[in-house]
Amino acid sequence: MISFSILAIAFGVVFLAELPDKTALAGLMLGTRYRASYVFAGVAAAFAVHVGLAIAAGSVLSLLPHRLVQAFVGVLFLIGAAMLLLKKGEGEEAVRAPKDQSFWKVSAAGFMLILVAEFGDLTQIMTANLAARYDDPVSVGIGAVLALWAVAGLGILGGRTLMKRVPLRLVTKVAAVVMGALAAFSLYEAVA
Repeated sequence: MISFSILAIAFGVVFLAELPDKTALAGLMLGTRYRASYVFAGVAAAFAVHVGLAIAAGSVLSLLPHRLVQAFVGVLFLIGAAMLLLKKGEGEEAVRAPKDQSFWKVSAAGFMLILVAEFGDLTQIMTANLAARYDDPVSVGIGAVLALWAVAGLGILGGRTLMKRVPLRLVTKVAAVVMGALAAFSLYEAVA
C-alpha cells in the first residue's frame, strides 16, 4: 500500500535537492532549442531509470541492522546538506545537439544527458537513503520520480521565470536545511 506521507517526504526532499542542480539547467537549455514534449520524454525516461537503480540500492540497505542503516543514512544526509551549501555555481552542460528535430533524436539527447549527468548524483543517493530509511520502495520511488519529473518540467518550460522569482541560493539553503533535519532525525534514531 502506498503511504502518502512517505511519498510527500520523498517528493519534497528530492524536489528541493534537484531544483538547483545542473540537470535542471540542461533541461532548460534543451527546452529552449527543441520541442518541450520531446525533451521531457527523454529526460523523464532517464529519471525513471535512475530512481529504479536508487530504490534497488536502498532496498539492499534496508536488509542491514536498523541502527546501522539509520547512522549511515544520517551521515549521507549530512554530506548531502554540506554538498548543497558548499557547491559552487555550475554552468550549463554542453550537449551535443541532434541534427534534426525528430522525436527520437531529441528525446535520446535528453535521455543520454540525464543518464550520464545524474548517475551517482545527490538526488539518486538521497532516493536510496529514503528507500532504506522508510522501507517503502514504492512510495519513495513514486515520490522521487514525480519530484524529478516536476523539476524537469519546470526546467524545460519555465526555468527562467522561476529563477527570476526565487533565488537559486534560497532554494539551495532550504534543501540543505531539510536534509540537515533528516540527518539529525536519522542520527537520533540510530543512537536512541
